[in-house]
Amino acid sequence: MLADWIAKGLADGTFERAGGVIREVGTGRIVTFLREFGSTTAQLPPQLQMAKGVLMVGSAASLLNLGVSVIGFAVINQRLNELEKRLKKAEELLKKIDRKIDLGYYANFRAALDLAVSAFTMSKVENRERAAFAAIDRLLAAQHHYTAYTDNELEQGSQIADEYLLTLSLAYIAEARCHLELGEFDTALSRFQEGAKVVRSRILKYIKLLLTSNPAAYLQPQFKGKIDLRRLTRIYQWIDPALDENAVFELQRHNLLKMAKEPDKWAESLPAAILTRVEIAGGWFGPSNEDLKREADKRLPEVLEVIESMVETNRRFEAYQTEVEAIAQLGISFHDWLKLAPYTESKPDGAELMYIIPSKDLKLKLSV
Repeated sequence: MLADWIAKGLADGTFERAGGVIREVGTGRIVTFLREFGSTTAQLPPQLQMAKGVLMVGSAASLLNLGVSVIGFAVINQRLNELEKRLKKAEELLKKIDRKIDLGYYANFRAALDLAVSAFTMSKVENRERAAFAAIDRLLAAQHHYTAYTDNELEQGSQIADEYLLTLSLAYIAEARCHLELGEFDTALSRFQEGAKVVRSRILKYIKLLLTSNPAAYLQPQFKGKIDLRRLTRIYQWIDPALDENAVFELQRHNLLKMAKEPDKWAESLPAAILTRVEIAGGWFGPSNEDLKREADKRLPEVLEVIESMVETNRRFEAYQTEVEAIAQLGISFHDWLKLAPYTESKPDGAELMYIIPSKDLKLKLSV
């Protein structure tokens, strides 16, 4: 019954979800925290996906789990493997434009994670703390490293900017997790807050890049049934919560006319993050704008899912702060929070989430 009333509240607009937190619209009161059942996936159960316009965030969903409690060092390491595979896949294309990918620092990141895992299995407090702070130092270095990588790729409008951006997010999460394991809630919270500023500003830049010079391209007639104004509005509302569908349409009114008058010209300014000329076969003088637009149109539905995934990832990252604040206000240890389990002895068939409902109203700030 619990999932039903939550789904109903989301569907009728009483509740809203921000990452792994469901809150009451208007008051901002925390209704429940969402947590996967010890899974490393980030999928949502079917009954919650039915809450249209609230939980459906595209098939890519997010690289991050709903709760910070579930995204431990092993999960972070798994995510790193996924990102490294994606970078290796992009390597062949980048070679065609004389670009090289530096994957060497992933080994350093993994070494920091291994050190953190080792630290929190030590029995002596002084040894545990010494190893934990050594891991934290390496994770701080990873943050500086991947911030520079991300900025460089964003500047070039690169196809691999999102991989570095997601790696940067994981570096902040891993460091904050170390502080949580040490019981340092204030430090963990401050690191999440700093990370949120660093990550959000770069996700914003990346999303604006993918929206292209003419975001109305996503509303072309051929995308009827695939992309509607509501999906585009949700992206713009992440940028500016004050915008509604009418405001977004007004932003695109002139762009729609421009797209209709010069349908191929838009392709000239497409970023490499969407399409590069070396990917398209053309005549003696390379692909025409018409060739570029034709291929770009094939990719736009998938690109929109990437945008939605980045928005969702950012919301989950920022919601981790709220989870940490809740643990501190409830006055329980991080390890006790990890042990929370449903009252039922066994997991219900088909259930993928558990719901953590605070026993009292919590004074929490949630910006997402």
